[in-house]
Amino acid sequence: MAPAKKGILERLDAGEVVIGDGGFVFALEKRGYVKAGPWTPEATTEHPEAVRQLHREFLRAGANVMQTFTFYASDDKLENRGNKLTFTGAQINEAACDLAREVANEGDALVAGGVSQTPSYLSCKSETEVKAIFKKQLDVFIKKNVDFLIAEYFEHVEEAVWAVEVLKETGKPVAASLCIGPDGDMHGVSPGECAVKLVKAGAQIVGINCHFDPMTCVKAVKMMKEGVEKAGLKAHYMVQPLAFHTPDCSCQGFIDLPEFPFGLEPRILTRWDMHTYARESYNAGIHFIGGCCGFEPYHIRAVAEELAPERGFLPAASEKHGNWGAGLEMHTKPWVRARARRDYWENLKPASGRPQCASMSAPDGWGVTKGHTDLMQQKEATSQHQLKELFDRSKSH
Repeated sequence: MAPAKKGILERLDAGEVVIGDGGFVFALEKRGYVKAGPWTPEATTEHPEAVRQLHREFLRAGANVMQTFTFYASDDKLENRGNKLTFTGAQINEAACDLAREVANEGDALVAGGVSQTPSYLSCKSETEVKAIFKKQLDVFIKKNVDFLIAEYFEHVEEAVWAVEVLKETGKPVAASLCIGPDGDMHGVSPGECAVKLVKAGAQIVGINCHFDPMTCVKAVKMMKEGVEKAGLKAHYMVQPLAFHTPDCSCQGFIDLPEFPFGLEPRILTRWDMHTYARESYNAGIHFIGGCCGFEPYHIRAVAEELAPERGFLPAASEKHGNWGAGLEMHTKPWVRARARRDYWENLKPASGRPQCASMSAPDGWGVTKGHTDLMQQKEATSQHQLKELFDRSKSH
């Protein structure tokens, strides 16, 4: 019988580096298994082999947390705006747990069951109603005995606190991650204050995921850490940012960029950028380090390679990757062999190859958040009349 794995808090308490996985919805959308728009995870039941393979690639790249692919898997989101289901929410969540556990058991990885923000909250449903939605997902996570729980991708700390309060009732470790930047949540609550609220609600790990690039997210987590310490509280910290450069983003993050979601590729961070991100995170006292939208396995491998001295080992995927381009020593062309060195890649300023494109964009700023008519939940598909109103309004922004 295999020895029991150390839990998430046991690892973090010991000062270990925990590496998360990457962004499943974007990665699987590009592979043809997720629909952009709803961004819901029916692939766990419709195409389990695709989800399993992506888990496996992140594990090989060095991740030791397999998050269940349950992003936007609440019943109200699965049935929102004309989304048609062939499987129930419970079936989707159960399949996600089984796939994550299967791959986690292939290595020293833990399974994290995740819940995220809901259309019901944005539609001003009551605390009781929103908590009931989280509870339905949580029932599956308990049945499948995930190792710990994550409340992630929350724009409003109030809803994240509600999620934490539900998750903590299980007695399992709870992490809470907001999709905010240094300006705070969509109601203007600062990162430091958000973190204090989450810790007081019962989260043992707090941090930031999605919406912003790595350095912006690290800055926001530093603010969280300062707030928690100033309040005399204790927590561990996590960060799982975008793999896109977002220096021009406003409070809403990359969703406001005109390139979202189908024109973001020129903004992708290189593997060498990820080395900088990993080191900055670790130096800031963040020991749970992963990725969100845009993160592919090679990005996670770069994080694992940068932190290999602290972890004491390289990931399996490094067998096919020379340190700082060392594999290029075997290249046919001499000028490419000359690039087999760290200083070349660390100092490279990659060109986009797009001479007609600006380096930054003007984000859309519609100022729409919780309670706005445009965010109200509806099961029916968006009508042509509703679309025309949006098309017309977009011309004035």
